[in-house]
Amino acid sequence: MNNKKKDFLRTIVENDLKSGKYKEIVTRFPPEPNGFPHIGHAKSISINFGIARDYNGHCNLRMDDTNPTKEDTKYVEALEDAVRWLGFDWGENLYFTSDYFSQIYDYAVQLIKMGKAYVDSLSEDEIREYRGTVTEPGKRSKYANRSIEENLDLFERMKKGEFKDGEHVLRAKIDMSAANMKMRDPLLYRIRHAHHFRAGDEWSIYPMYDFAHCLSDYIEGVTHSICTLEFENNRDIYNWVLDTLELKPPRPYQYEFARLNINYTVMSKRKLLELVEGGYVNGWDDPRLPTIAGYRRRGYTPESILNFCDQIGIAKANSVVDVAQLEFSIRDDLNPKVPRVMCVLDPLKVTIENYEGSEELEAPYYPHDVPKEGSRKIPFSKELYIERDDFSENPPKGYYRLTPEQPVRLRHGYIITCKEVIKDANGNIVEIKAEYYPDSKSGTKDTSGIKVKSAIQWVSATDAKKIEVRLYDRLFKTEAPEGIEDLNPNSLQIIKNALIEPAVITQKPDERFQFERQGYFYADPVDYSDEHPVFNKIVGLKDSWAKKTKEKKVTTSKPQAKKVQIDGEVVPMSKEEQALFDKYTNDLKLNNEVANTLARDAFLCDFFEEALCTCNAPVTLSNIVVNEVARELKHTEAKELKFNPVHIAQLAKMIEEDIISSKIAKQVFEDMSKSGENPAQIVEAKGLVQISDPAQILPVIDEVIANNPDNVAKYKAGNNKLFGFFIGQVLKKTGGKANPKIVNALVKQKLM
Repeated sequence: MNNKKKDFLRTIVENDLKSGKYKEIVTRFPPEPNGFPHIGHAKSISINFGIARDYNGHCNLRMDDTNPTKEDTKYVEALEDAVRWLGFDWGENLYFTSDYFSQIYDYAVQLIKMGKAYVDSLSEDEIREYRGTVTEPGKRSKYANRSIEENLDLFERMKKGEFKDGEHVLRAKIDMSAANMKMRDPLLYRIRHAHHFRAGDEWSIYPMYDFAHCLSDYIEGVTHSICTLEFENNRDIYNWVLDTLELKPPRPYQYEFARLNINYTVMSKRKLLELVEGGYVNGWDDPRLPTIAGYRRRGYTPESILNFCDQIGIAKANSVVDVAQLEFSIRDDLNPKVPRVMCVLDPLKVTIENYEGSEELEAPYYPHDVPKEGSRKIPFSKELYIERDDFSENPPKGYYRLTPEQPVRLRHGYIITCKEVIKDANGNIVEIKAEYYPDSKSGTKDTSGIKVKSAIQWVSATDAKKIEVRLYDRLFKTEAPEGIEDLNPNSLQIIKNALIEPAVITQKPDERFQFERQGYFYADPVDYSDEHPVFNKIVGLKDSWAKKTKEKKVTTSKPQAKKVQIDGEVVPMSKEEQALFDKYTNDLKLNNEVANTLARDAFLCDFFEEALCTCNAPVTLSNIVVNEVARELKHTEAKELKFNPVHIAQLAKMIEEDIISSKIAKQVFEDMSKSGENPAQIVEAKGLVQISDPAQILPVIDEVIANNPDNVAKYKAGNNKLFGFFIGQVLKKTGGKANPKIVNALVKQKLM
């Protein structure tokens, strides 16, 4: 069991183990195979499999296949696939309630012989009428007076298929005046002349959930039957069946938790089925649906969904979770992982009149995580495409991209300035004539003297690849949708002619990217092909929906003084901030994003400056401050930080001196932020010193190359992105201790 705070279910489990009630914890995930599993099932999966894992038990996967009219093998496969994809394994413990039909039938016969069950011949409407209300007791059916022999005969004939659907039912004989209406002689069996996808036509009667579920749990040796709150009143039936049959201990007990409800989302299987069968979405794996298959196809990761389930916790009271929390989970998971690339969704042509020829610009995949490995070559030529909204002929206040008077930097490239705007007969802008500054190239000393305030993405006209981009938004436009009348008509926008830098198309499958300033994207696993690349938008860089809904509200309150940056629009700097920005970019050679953050945040700026006095490593220091320190401040008050600028300076110094790698530094930072211990002491105590001896690294490289002959062949055939794969494998095998710079050089040498 890890050290995270225990929820009430785990507290129950621990108490049961301590008391000796059970020797082994056995849970189960028991879905009905009548639809694809959704995000609510993901929570149940994580709870049941997670508890079994934490207490060295096991979790059964059991299909509750008691309704042959709605169930199908395709749903079984979807459920199995979802559990596997989320990272859980049921081993050999895959069961079906239909496996126990004979045993469950025998238990029903036993109840009849005990005088605790009877065959009722009332109609469905009469049964409902006789049940009574919450304020009035029910009335028992006259058929409850049948003899045991008659009930046994009728029940056997029901089994043989002698009666029509609805002609008879088997009911428990409990209490028609019970306060819990579930206990007013509940149904145990009903007649269904339907083909069962596993049992075929063997059975004409099928057990009700309340009867089959508790018995299936008992048969499998389940200890903790965990379900959602809507089954709270069913617990009395669960206990009545097991107690009345006097089944030998140990026996299972039912516990309930709050189901997962998310705004702007429906999770009713009936409503999801209506969306699928009505053609309102493109199948159960439509990326707009809250199904696990939908999230998977959209590009969500198992880690992000499990982290989301962990963050919302396990509660006893129902509530509604903001969907923005789920979207935060996928952003948080992808942000440190995925490479950054450039894609233009709405292309506007730019011709650089004073540029001739072509070249390749070196650009890192992880510009904010130096020295994380991985880069690519971006073709640069005379004709480019930029985003249409990155140029404005009549810019609004605070617009810092390209205008007729305002130059801009091409990301990873040169500074350009607009010389002429070309329009068509209707007055639409179709091309920008521009000039570039040869001495302003990124990564070199900029002697152009031109100051710019932003950088924009672009692609080379001759080298860019055409792709289809699917921009997904929330499927419903209201927070608590009822049905199709609340569908968001703009939930899917398809862009057929987006342009992307060529390196992206050669990547391995199942890789995600951040399209800079656009969001996170994933190659559609169904429709993607080399001839027709298709990318799905996973999530935006920010919660743009909150902005949309806010814009619809009219407010008369006084505007806030605080300046906020929204969706890429930059709030102007003060003179003091601009001076700091210039100092950091020109003198200390920090990149624009890092310099911008430090210049605008007084605390981070002071922290950085103080650390700089101890260690003259501005780039390394600034990255730690802007990334690690800033992240820590999101959940810790500045005065409560357990580290200080001197600690950060010591950490940066160890990176600079190649004592530890940047990856190990993050681990050290986490330990330091919890304990306040000196980073050098942490490194020494945990043996984290970086491996820089080639004699120790080369055998690992040889092993990685030997184990990946296909990737070696692809790399030698021109797939340069795989270089990062080999680096990552070597670092992984050395626990992140190998010196990335030395690994880089040695791998390059080995692959030549």
